[in-house]
Amino acid sequence: MSTTTKPNHIGRNISRIRELKDMKQEALAQALGTNQQTISSMENSETIDEEKLKQVAKALGISVEAIKNFSEESVFNYFNTFNDNSQGTIGNHDGNYHCTFNPLDKVVELYERLVQAEKDKTEYLEKLYKGK
Repeated sequence: MSTTTKPNHIGRNISRIRELKDMKQEALAQALGTNQQTISSMENSETIDEEKLKQVAKALGISVEAIKNFSEESVFNYFNTFNDNSQGTIGNHDGNYHCTFNPLDKVVELYERLVQAEKDKTEYLEKLYKGK
């Protein structure tokens, strides 16, 4: 097992954060004054220049450090800190705040939407290909 750490893929981090914020590439492109293809290309890039990264961070409403340090593991660790009680209330009598939904359900929902988007894209591309 290697002791070297794998460098963060900045583009992939941007993609995952954007998806977790339920934002489409088109919306991010509009916020940055560019097009969807540019966002797609950026999300496939391992590194991004610092000025562009600042613009992306601002558009996503997060810090540059959050993009650089993002990891799937940290997201799951964050969600695992919540109680698994989907019947919780906000601002109950003891002053504690409880999540009113199961965060893991939201992760599953996001995954299902991503799978459906890929199926839709494949179907669309097959129709285009058959049309030629």
